[in-house]
Amino acid sequence: MRVAAIDCGTNSIRLLIADIEGDNFREVLRTMEIVRLGQGVDETSQFHPDAIARTLAAVDKFALEIAKRGVQKIRFCATSATRDATNRHLFVDGVRERLGIEPEVISGEEEASLSFTGAIQDFSPSDGPFLVVDIGGGSTEFVFGTTHVEFAKSVNIGCVRMTERHFTNDPIQTNDIEKARSDIQAAIAIAAALVPITQA
Repeated sequence: MRVAAIDCGTNSIRLLIADIEGDNFREVLRTMEIVRLGQGVDETSQFHPDAIARTLAAVDKFALEIAKRGVQKIRFCATSATRDATNRHLFVDGVRERLGIEPEVISGEEEASLSFTGAIQDFSPSDGPFLVVDIGGGSTEFVFGTTHVEFAKSVNIGCVRMTERHFTNDPIQTNDIEKARSDIQAAIAIAAALVPITQA
């Protein structure tokens, strides 16, 4: 079966098309575009119209590839920015119109689980346990386990969120860096209270 997976994050949107037969996986196409869907979401809790337009333009391109390559099944997952945006329906409706499917707005916990599953695929369980840290545009997931997720925590620190929150000055000031560092350290402490990050 030929399938397509679309991962729509706060900063980028990715498309993977692959043929799957049993346990066999053959990559057909992998592509990514920077769309910055999360522009302004940290401050306003809403998608900016320009961000929606950029992202849906990328979805239009992906839809052409999906149709051209005869994809039989599509899964579309949206993460941190879409979780936080109160006007997410505008984006969800746009995706549905273009692809004919309902995009999934996945939780931070499911995002962590999917990241972990993908990251450890090529490792032997004897090399575990593993700590997977998935740094995104809006959130970062800390996931610990050997063959499956044992502990996981998603925290709201990511490259877009930190840039918009702390790095608006040009040039960047020393106190901007210190505020960002403090914000990040506080988030890591929250994750470390649940995830044994030093035991991997």
